[in-house]
Amino acid sequence: MSDDTMELVQGPSPNELRDPLVRRELKKASVWIGLICAVALVVLLIQPLLIIFAGLVFAAMLDGGVRLLGRVLKIGRSWRLLIVVVGVLVFLVGTFYLTGVQVIEQVTQLQSTLTDQFNRVTEWLSRMGVMPGRSDLNSILQQAMGSVGRLTSWVGTAAGALTSLFMIMVIGLFLAMDPTIYQRGVQWMVPTTNRPEFAITLDRMGQTMRRLLAGRLLGMAAEGVLTWIALAIGGVPMALLLGIITGVLAFIPNIGAFVSGVLMVAVGFSGGYETGIWAIATYFIVQTFDGYVLIPMVAKRTVDLPPALTLGAQILASALFGVMGLALADPMTAMIKVALERSSERTEEDDAEGAEGAAAAAGI
Repeated sequence: MSDDTMELVQGPSPNELRDPLVRRELKKASVWIGLICAVALVVLLIQPLLIIFAGLVFAAMLDGGVRLLGRVLKIGRSWRLLIVVVGVLVFLVGTFYLTGVQVIEQVTQLQSTLTDQFNRVTEWLSRMGVMPGRSDLNSILQQAMGSVGRLTSWVGTAAGALTSLFMIMVIGLFLAMDPTIYQRGVQWMVPTTNRPEFAITLDRMGQTMRRLLAGRLLGMAAEGVLTWIALAIGGVPMALLLGIITGVLAFIPNIGAFVSGVLMVAVGFSGGYETGIWAIATYFIVQTFDGYVLIPMVAKRTVDLPPALTLGAQILASALFGVMGLALADPMTAMIKVALERSSERTEEDDAEGAEGAAAAAGI
């Protein structure tokens, strides 16, 4: 053999997928690429994902009503769901028919009242030197509103809000018709070995969601009715509208109570000093009853979320996802809590089984 003959290199090429090293590195790379793609998809599809999750929340409400009705009426699920939906529609239509004209008038009056009260407060603060002048304040507000990202801009129009609400109701209605189909579909996407554990976690999430929403609805009804009655007794203007707003905002703990309190006090002082004091007293009495009597009673039967955890989740969700994230912060936090608790239980069970196995092997 001459010296010019090239010696062949032995071993597989890095370009050949038969090489175990290449296959192992490709698997690692595919995992990271998949995670990056998943995060990118979540960012791009955050709006429809929130709508779907809101549909799950609405479906849990309907399912809770269906299950509660099933304790009394031994009929098919479809008929019970029909009764729940018709009952909700009759309640909404009846409430709007009885109080619609009054509420519409009060909405217009509330807007002008809040504008006047806001102007008075800002002018007083400007004279005290605490707040910039009106022109500076308007520029600050414009800059703040301009900094809102595209994640929350879609809720700024009435058409977008109504469309989202309609989609949420449709998704929730379809899910409530036969939730087992969707549960089996979700379980099918999980590996076979993890399906039993996933089924347990999914079942607990459903129970937690139903209990959480039942407690929220009870608290909303109690706060709305008590606020309406108390404000009406004190002669505070727009008592019915303020009661409805308080009840609706009660779905968002902490922040909702603060917003309703500000509206209540502003409207109260528009009617005079005495009505303003009455509005303040009403707010503190209702919130004290809700915080120290109603919520602890409901929390024992539903989900006990620490206030600091709830408020922190609301701040993060509102910053990331806007108004929709703020409204859904509690359900999302409750679901994460259930998943973490089940993971901790599973770890303890595995440790106990390992200890028993080691004891048995040692002959103890």
